[in-house]
Amino acid sequence: MLAVLSPLIVFGLVIFIHELGHFIAAKLTGVYAPRFSVGFGPALFRKRHGETEYVLAMLPLGGYVRMASRHDAETAFIEGGEETDGLKPGDAGYDAEAMMPFGPKPVPESRWFESKSLAARLFIMIAGVTMNFILAFLIYTGLHLAFGRPVVATRVVGEVRGPLAASSLVQLRAGDTITAVNGQPVATWNDIVERIESAPPGTLTLRTQRGELGIPVGTGSDPKPDAILEAVDFFRAPVIGQVLPGSAALKAGLAVGDTVVSIGHQPIHSWQELVGHVGPAAGQDLAFEVRRGGRVVPLTLRPVATQEVDPQTKATRTVGKIGAGIADASIREPVSIGDAVKGGAQKTWQVATGIVDVVKRLATRSVSVRELGGPIAITRASVEAGQAGLASILLLVAALSINVAVLNLLPIPILDGGQILINIAEALKGSPFSARSREYILRVGLGAILLIFAMSTFNDVVKLFRDVGGRLFG
Repeated sequence: MLAVLSPLIVFGLVIFIHELGHFIAAKLTGVYAPRFSVGFGPALFRKRHGETEYVLAMLPLGGYVRMASRHDAETAFIEGGEETDGLKPGDAGYDAEAMMPFGPKPVPESRWFESKSLAARLFIMIAGVTMNFILAFLIYTGLHLAFGRPVVATRVVGEVRGPLAASSLVQLRAGDTITAVNGQPVATWNDIVERIESAPPGTLTLRTQRGELGIPVGTGSDPKPDAILEAVDFFRAPVIGQVLPGSAALKAGLAVGDTVVSIGHQPIHSWQELVGHVGPAAGQDLAFEVRRGGRVVPLTLRPVATQEVDPQTKATRTVGKIGAGIADASIREPVSIGDAVKGGAQKTWQVATGIVDVVKRLATRSVSVRELGGPIAITRASVEAGQAGLASILLLVAALSINVAVLNLLPIPILDGGQILINIAEALKGSPFSARSREYILRVGLGAILLIFAMSTFNDVVKLFRDVGGRLFG
């Protein structure tokens, strides 16, 4: 049941919170808001309370707060009808004491959106994305409190990669055990990360079982702490934790819990070595041996050529993928409320900056628009999250909420970011744009949104047919 309801939970909660932000801000600033709708299209439910009608519409792919505005004519083609086209005497819901559209009384100009100061209007427009960020932060904070923080209980280096492996980190090797950073003992990889992140400019000292290593950090051309952390990874055992539907791994018989012991008759000791063999072998058959239940099972896998962005160079490259994920090697450790709040804020910031980076790479065409996902992709992800449990649904809600917040800030006229720019431009101009100009601007914005929607939906359909075809025909 949770898997069936999860798309409605995900879409509905994210949209409701966003529109609730606009609605609360409108109420706080005295703007008349006669309608609060979650979704578009025919109303499934409507209820008037006070001066606002609350609507649940058939298509939960958006929503809006209708505010009293002198620009009803320009926005009518988006939201469906002007507020001046209100109820007439004898209509169901008509109220002789109410303002339009529920009664005959005109809306005072002081309650129009445009009558408010620029600061108040910006407050209303930014409130939606603010609520989305708050929702994600609360979810991440709550999950930190409920499940604790993941702790990687190892100090063993699994890989040193990228340019730094040949320069400042040349002394550090896979298999080294880090026992202290800058003279401070460490018990987990989390401790190592925290010590390196807080390292002052100068020389970073790492103590291993082979002795002490000095690494220049943070001055001049020396690497920054975050670059060192990107170059050094902890040891990960080659244990399968996930096998994706329709993947090469599933077709070959790889199973969750398998430990890969060799590839191409070469021993495999870590996940990093596994990736090192699979990545360059796109389209080639690889002989795997896995340990399963005390016995060794031979398998043959053919990695699929996949486009990805190199985390070091940021360039797009083709690598082989088998569609299997590593088993989670972390344990959970209880956290205080303060640490949960800190963790929630850090996770929110991390996801938001990641989305901004993807948008930048889409704009510079370093990432193909074929990677865009739409409502079908979100629905499928929601169902998968529902099958995994409530925590997975909440994580998806948080991630989607941040996506909605970031994308709504894009300077597209119909989105919050575009509306903010229009209002600032009108303030600088000293007068509002003409009705015709605003309508053209909004139509351009709507066209851009429809184009993005069509592209993402097309990508969803193509991927869906590929997945179905793969299952039917192998």
